This record gives sequence, C-alpha cells and structure tokens, in this order.
Amino acid sequence: MRGEWVNDPVVQRFREYLKIPSVHPDIDYGDCVVFLKQQANEIGLPVTVYELVPGKPIVVITWTGLQPKDSSILLNSHMDVVPVYEEYWSHPPFEAVITDDGFLYGRGTQDMKGVGMMHLETIRRLKTAGVRLKRTIHMCFVPDEETGGTDGMRKFSESEVFKKLNVGFCLDESMPSSTDALIAFNGERTSRQIKITCKGVPGHGSLLESNTAGEKLHYIVNKFMTLRAEEKKKLDNGAALGEVTTINLTQTEGGVQINVLPENLSVSFDIRIAPEYDHDAFEKMITRWCKEAGALLSTARHVQEQPMPVMLEDKVYQQ
Repeated sequence: MRGEWVNDPVVQRFREYLKIPSVHPDIDYGDCVVFLKQQANEIGLPVTVYELVPGKPIVVITWTGLQPKDSSILLNSHMDVVPVYEEYWSHPPFEAVITDDGFLYGRGTQDMKGVGMMHLETIRRLKTAGVRLKRTIHMCFVPDEETGGTDGMRKFSESEVFKKLNVGFCLDESMPSSTDALIAFNGERTSRQIKITCKGVPGHGSLLESNTAGEKLHYIVNKFMTLRAEEKKKLDNGAALGEVTTINLTQTEGGVQINVLPENLSVSFDIRIAPEYDHDAFEKMITRWCKEAGALLSTARHVQEQPMPVMLEDKVYQQ
C-alpha cells in the first residue's frame, strides 16, 4: 500500500508541507510562506502576504469568481503546530514518513496542515478542469492559532485588509473523516483556558499547617477532575466530541524546594465548553469553587489571620 502513495504528487506536496517544522514555541514561518507561494504559482493564482505583527505572516491565495462583487468564501487554516515529545513518536514528527500499511506520520497531519492542503488541492483540481465559480475564494493561512490566534486571525479579522475581502461565509477547522464526507459544524465549543492560583500559609515541610496552598489546590483539582469524569462518561456513552465539555489539566506551577510549604501553587486547565452549555452558569460554578477553596481552611486555625485567596485569572476570590 505504501507504494501506492509514495509517488503520488498530491501526497508528496502534503509531505513537503508537513516537513516544515512550524512548531511552537519559536516559529520561523518563512519556509511555510515560500511553500505556499510556490503552490499558488503552480495553480496560477495571486498570493498576498500580510504581516500585521512582525514575524507572524498571513498568506492569502485568491481565486477570483465570475461575480467578484458578491460576498466571498474564506477557506481558513493555520500554519503552526503544537510542540512535540519526539521520544514518544514511532517516527520522526517532521519527516512525514509513510509506512508499509499506508499511514502517514507527521505533526500537523490533522491539525491542521491536512485541511489547508485539501483546500489547495481542491482548487487546483477545479481550476485545472476549467471550472469557474461565481464567488471569489480566498484561501487563508494564519499563524499562532495554537496559542490563541491573538497575533494571527484576531489581528487579521480586525484589519481593513480583511474587511476588503468581503467574506460572507467561512470554513475553518473541522475534524478528520474516514470517508468521502466532509464534516462541517455551524457551532463550536468555546475555548476557555484558565489559571487558578492558590495562596496558602508557607512553612517547613515537616509541619502539618492548616490553610496551605496544597490543600486548596487539591480541592480545586478535585472539582475540575470530577466534572471531567462526568463529561468523559457522556463521551463513552456515545455523545459526539463536539457535544461534551472537555477539561484537561495541562500545567502546574509553584514551590521553591521539596521541604518547604509554598505560598503559591497554580494549576492551569484547557477547557472547551460545549455549545449548549450555559456560559454564565459555568462561570458562576468556577467562581464558587474558588471561593470555597479560599475559605475552606481559613477558619481551621486557632489564631487570627486574613483568609488566603484563591485567584482565577485576573479576579481574586476571598472568604
């Protein structure tokens, strides 16, 4: 099966894109820009590169329609990929290896260089076949999506350049499909990335102090992981991924050394809130947990002291 794909020109273009290590945290997008310009030239389409933030290029390839005054269609994808732990990969993440069973391994195959290449190859085939569309198609390749898109699509969407594209409809990230069907969603889970900092009584590790940061962190983590288990159960019982709220503990911070009780401990969660979830209720729930953790142990000591807060982002919750 490997031989079937090794010499396929579409697969080879995809592999070339995958081999560009546009990986966080320090990305040079130069090779991506060169590659995309080459694809545009081969297809015979104009390409424009905007750099609204230094070092963060936005590549737009345009196929003008028969009715260019009508609102356009935007096909968006991002060039950046998340960091890799190479020791856990069966094949080097930026070599785009095709195995004997026909699978292609590489960081970005699904998220989301594969989608970007699908856009390009679809337009390539249509244009080669002599097809003309009524509406103008803009294929957009943006930076920094994996870090929130602040310096990528957000800056671009707020610019006058973007307004001039006259976008009326957009397709962005979807999910892989094992068939010829294109899976499209008209709603998206809301990304909520939060950092909670628990303040507690510092001291020596040989003591059993009350009101410690560790105890409060335990309370917070337990609340989030219990909710995670409930959502995971929905998924295990057949709910679609887009219908459940995903919660993942991704970072912990704090402490000075192993035998010292820290004054601060922080935990970060990557949360994707399901479309039908009440956002106000979700916010109130997190606020309540932080208040409960902050007040949980403040009255346990027999001396007068100020309650130690638990902080969520830029808000402080106290007893």
